[in-house]
Amino acid sequence: MEVRRNGIADDKPGMSPANRSLERGIELLRAFRQGSELLGNGDLAERTGLSKSTVSRLTQTLVGTGMLQLDAPSRAYRLAPAVLSLGHAMRSGSRVLAVAAPRMRALAEGRRINVGLAAPDRDEMVYLESIRYARRAALRHVVSGQRVPMELTSLGRAYLAVAPELRRNALMHVFRSRRAEAWPTLKAAIEQARVDVADKGYCAASWQPEVVALAAPLEVAGAQYVINVSLSTAEPMDEVAKELSPALLDLIAKVLHDAARASL
Repeated sequence: MEVRRNGIADDKPGMSPANRSLERGIELLRAFRQGSELLGNGDLAERTGLSKSTVSRLTQTLVGTGMLQLDAPSRAYRLAPAVLSLGHAMRSGSRVLAVAAPRMRALAEGRRINVGLAAPDRDEMVYLESIRYARRAALRHVVSGQRVPMELTSLGRAYLAVAPELRRNALMHVFRSRRAEAWPTLKAAIEQARVDVADKGYCAASWQPEVVALAAPLEVAGAQYVINVSLSTAEPMDEVAKELSPALLDLIAKVLHDAARASL
């Protein structure tokens, strides 16, 4: 693995060359995921593809700047509180969250369903907001900042349906390499989602047992997001889609309307 290893990092604005040291430092921060509280230099080197000497220099710098904390007994690092403050600043300054969250909560409470807002990050989708009011209890609890696979979820497939062709092709190559055995079936499902988004405005998927989700793309201020609604249910996907798709599409329309008014 190497920095920008999959060729699908977000486009960089401007023509200036990228700062490699900064890129590498950010890649180290990205290596921390849910379930990875402590990572040593060896773990970080393995996850990023960087040399151990480079990782050692970067972790020292990140500790010095308050982005990492050293756990001395284990000689490993954890994310520092300053990282959480960055996430809070992003959420509080998000224009799309400001207009979408009240509408999402009203729908979730009114219909007793789950409603989420996510954005693409490389080959995953990241939840910006997740409001959970499922009618049935579920073992899986989704929170802001959580990542889900792009290729398996309604969120990801709705994004792929509207992603620029070059980016979508690069992503499809990643998915094909990662899930070679299941690729024919998976590719067909992704292509069907593209058709559904074009024809109906949304797509559906059920990648978790007895959980059906619908998702629709949402573009605000030139940035691409996706909103989904989901239920824990044993009902067939088509029945759930028939029940929830009008509410999802109405939510998209209301958020777009509110976003347009907010920009006046």
